[in-house]
Amino acid sequence: MPNGGVSIPIHKPTPPKRQSSAGRGLKSVLFFVFSILLCLTPLHGWGADWTPLIDRLVSDGYNEKVIRSFFNHPQVRFDPAPMSQKIESLVRRPSRKPPQDQYGIIKDVYRGFLQPEAINRAYAFSHENKKTLQRMRARYCVPEEVVVSIMLVETGLGKNMGSKKAFNVLASMAVTQDLDKIRVFLPYDLLTPANEGYARARCREKADWAYHELKSLLRYAEKNKMDPLEIPGSIFGAIGLCQFMPSNISSYGVDTDGDGRIDLFAMDDALHSIGKYLRKHGWKCQMSRKNQHRVVMAYNHSHVYANTVLSVAEKLRSKTRSNERQRAQQTNRS
Repeated sequence: MPNGGVSIPIHKPTPPKRQSSAGRGLKSVLFFVFSILLCLTPLHGWGADWTPLIDRLVSDGYNEKVIRSFFNHPQVRFDPAPMSQKIESLVRRPSRKPPQDQYGIIKDVYRGFLQPEAINRAYAFSHENKKTLQRMRARYCVPEEVVVSIMLVETGLGKNMGSKKAFNVLASMAVTQDLDKIRVFLPYDLLTPANEGYARARCREKADWAYHELKSLLRYAEKNKMDPLEIPGSIFGAIGLCQFMPSNISSYGVDTDGDGRIDLFAMDDALHSIGKYLRKHGWKCQMSRKNQHRVVMAYNHSHVYANTVLSVAEKLRSKTRSNERQRAQQTNRS
């Protein structure tokens, strides 16, 4: 993701204190040994005791035999990356804001999505799914190009739905209520006496959030007769072509063919689900760009994300109008 073009001042470093060659050698050896152990030790060896999570799920009414079978599966392993990345991002909130206009509105975008190649792929996708998108717009009043733009930014138009397993991600986060479980995976300079209390509180908060999402994932899998261990997801457990968190499916997912299943991995359901989500969060048939920005922000709480989605949508709209003019001119000449 772009860093907003923020320049970093360069300071002349203070010369380090001299250290004996023996001291430097010992530190190098210890660091090397620790690195090897970290690479060779299975991740579950760093604190993946699933018992508290299993007990919590069972106490909430889940079948104990089924739940234990999930956690006994060899592919279910503790993954420290989601929670450690989340905590690092929360602790290291950028102190400098991205570029803003005269009204204080952030105006930066993810420029890669605005390149001609990306716009052409999105335009072709719009044409391929024209009928579904027209039905979606008639139902929710959300322009086709806005939904396509979200699909482009979220999953590259369905090409990338996440490299992780959603169950692993959410279970790993849910079991990490104690910051010490992931401390070894955090940057060495991240935690300080001033921020450690905050980090611990957010770790517990995000673990409870992940537990709620894990239960929603299990319900979704059961209703759709899917193996929850095989559902791909993002680094934080979002799933499907439209990258919904599991808890959003029951509220905003759409069963377009009436088969009783909301399938976020099916194009029709995913496109309609994006339209419904935006509509439920305030999208109207006629609204200003400022209000459009506010609604898109509900999909992803990032000004840069919303700017990108609306900018891509504008380019798609412009390309559609240009092509329509060219076809009209060709028809008139013939």
